[in-house]
Amino acid sequence: MNVAAPADDAGYRAAFLKMLAGAALISTTSIFVRYAHVAPTVSAFYRLAFGGAMLVVLLAVRGEWRGLPWRDAVWLIPPGLAFAIDLIMWHRSILYIGPGLATLIGNFQVFVMALAGVVLYREKLDGRFASGLALAIAGLWLIVGKGWSALSADYRLGVWLGVLTGMTYAFYMLAQRRAQMRRPALTPQVALCGVSLLAATVLAIAVVAEGRSFLIPDAQSWAALLALAFVGQVLGWVLISQAMPVLPASVVGLLLLLQPALSFVLDVVLFARPTATLDWIGLTLSLFGIFVASRRKTGVS
Repeated sequence: MNVAAPADDAGYRAAFLKMLAGAALISTTSIFVRYAHVAPTVSAFYRLAFGGAMLVVLLAVRGEWRGLPWRDAVWLIPPGLAFAIDLIMWHRSILYIGPGLATLIGNFQVFVMALAGVVLYREKLDGRFASGLALAIAGLWLIVGKGWSALSADYRLGVWLGVLTGMTYAFYMLAQRRAQMRRPALTPQVALCGVSLLAATVLAIAVVAEGRSFLIPDAQSWAALLALAFVGQVLGWVLISQAMPVLPASVVGLLLLLQPALSFVLDVVLFARPTATLDWIGLTLSLFGIFVASRRKTGVS
């Protein structure tokens, strides 16, 4: 037993560092969307097309890719469709209100997931959920609510798109969770790969329907889109999926909050987002509220 403990500690530390790195990496995805000189739906398409292709290569190298049987693919259609819609709205939200706020509002999916748990799985919510929701809404009000009437129409639309992003992302996670429960062959990496490719197909149709071009106009856009795919869609989520089974849910929830926090800070540093003291207070309240609500005794993992 004395010999096993260090190994357990080492495994925990490795998982902690993977989760930390994964959350930090995915916090950059909204930044890459801003750096790419393409339409929101186009950047979403390339994120998933490039990312899906990279995941196929990764799984093939590891000997885990044997194609996607139609019985598995059918189960991935609902999460794939939800993820495509989620990215269409989120990428627009990023351009309207900035990477930091769009990412923060998108993380309100925690509350949608909790309510879905009540409806679908008859889970019970405690006072922590109500407290967390109240804190998160109060924080968001400090950032945008107090001057709502003075905001431009595009900015207000971006806020609402961020809210809808949280809702569709929650549906995506619930649908993917159900698919993996029903189809054991769908490991997290295989499911992510399949969803990426299916969602990329939906987004390609959306790009054509919008009358947009698939042309990537310059080197900066190429670099941003490749980084968006590799850092956000592949490396970040592979690290997170490896770490999640090892860490307690409370630690996972806390470390994942690094994503909206870092996105907000990067927005301020890289894009000179106007940020007053009340905005920082609002950010802190919202993040704390999300964390409090995610620490329920029963939840959707």
